[in-house]
Amino acid sequence: MFNKNIKLVLAGLIITIAIWQFVEGQIGNGISLLLFSGIFIFLYFKNEILLLAFLRLRKQDFAGATKWLAKIKNPETALITKQQGYYWYLHGLMVSQTNITQAEKFFRKAIRLGLSMDHDLAMAKLNLAGIAMTKRRKREATTLLTEAKKLDKHGMLNDQIRMMKEQMKKI
Repeated sequence: MFNKNIKLVLAGLIITIAIWQFVEGQIGNGISLLLFSGIFIFLYFKNEILLLAFLRLRKQDFAGATKWLAKIKNPETALITKQQGYYWYLHGLMVSQTNITQAEKFFRKAIRLGLSMDHDLAMAKLNLAGIAMTKRRKREATTLLTEAKKLDKHGMLNDQIRMMKEQMKKI
């Protein structure tokens, strides 16, 4: 809910107070303040609104996830680069049921900004391959599918990739 810069300033202030507590001999207070500052540092790298949107998405509550994403007004200034990638990735997932062209734009933006986990990147490329396949761009869909297969190291998307390849043979 705080801006990314405010989170860093709060963490810095709390660490400064923790150091002061160490100097004063209040070791327990200093340790607890350092742990407390860790929360703000964690939330700098993992935005709390994106975490809540992922939680809603995990429960298949697309309306709730969209509501949480709408709380981020200006993602370019409020989020770091990887968080912006996940922001657009989540928007692409939400819009993919209604507007394929806009979902494609969001997925491409998410891939360009970067996603930190390979299976998320594979899922974004798999969704892009599905969109390319519905738009009759078979060559692009096959390249995206092979990239998704390379990124899927644990084989979680094997069934979906196999189904898409079978559907492409029909085109």
